[in-house]
Amino acid sequence: MKEDNAPRLDPALAAGNMKPMAGYAARHFGWSVDGKVATITLNRPERKNPLTFDSYAELRDLFGQLRYATDVKAVVVTGSGGNFCSGGDVHEIIGPLVRLTAPELLMFTRMTGDLVKTMRACPQPIVAAVDGVCAGAGAIVAMSSDLRLGTSRSKTAFLFNRVGLAGCDMGACAILPRLIGQGRASELLYTGRSMSGEEGERWGFFNRLCEPDALLGEARKLAADIADGPSFANGITKTMLHQEWAMTLEQAIEAEAQAQALCMMTEDFKRAYHAFVAKQKPVFEGN
Repeated sequence: MKEDNAPRLDPALAAGNMKPMAGYAARHFGWSVDGKVATITLNRPERKNPLTFDSYAELRDLFGQLRYATDVKAVVVTGSGGNFCSGGDVHEIIGPLVRLTAPELLMFTRMTGDLVKTMRACPQPIVAAVDGVCAGAGAIVAMSSDLRLGTSRSKTAFLFNRVGLAGCDMGACAILPRLIGQGRASELLYTGRSMSGEEGERWGFFNRLCEPDALLGEARKLAADIADGPSFANGITKTMLHQEWAMTLEQAIEAEAQAQALCMMTEDFKRAYHAFVAKQKPVFEGN
């Protein structure tokens, strides 16, 4: 009998970096996991929660790790002290940037863009809970989330124009028009003006507005409701929502046919059927 010399896949290697994230120790922002929902809290309230080089990088790396999380099925991003995020820290980011060379600046802008890439690539739906100031890179983080809840006092500004930069920052010219339309996005990116909470809801940037005191609770409830759904299928939905931007209709329909056939092979699909037959609510397990 011929010896089979084909390489064997080690189950441990197959699992890759999969691990629970509840014990993650964040250094530059708050991190907590309650059930299946993780909450990231930008927590420099005395400065309206600006980002720094370190927090940018850690957020990028964290969202990358979430692709392999076994316990987190949805993520909430919020800010402390009544504000979401004031953007890049003027003293810790903007000041140093004016002294960098062109290659160094490109390294920085690619790093910030990588944060958006990892947010879009992680399978967990992300809910942004936006109160108060949401400006610059903060507006980008909210924009890059899957869902956004705001308040009447939310002030969202893509203010790059006001500091002498183009509005095409971190994917804004690609994503924002898809959320609120080309003309409205153009106005915000050319003027840098603030979009009010009511305006943001009317334009479709916010899914809905909440009372400030109820905002975080509503965001966590929305995330928990999503997390209790078929998380593998939700990850496929997020992937397809992103990938189909660059597809023709024919390509999208074929891609969705393949994706849906894959989801029909899951145990959650069977659970939903058996629960329907038994007139019960399905309990999804994400497999």
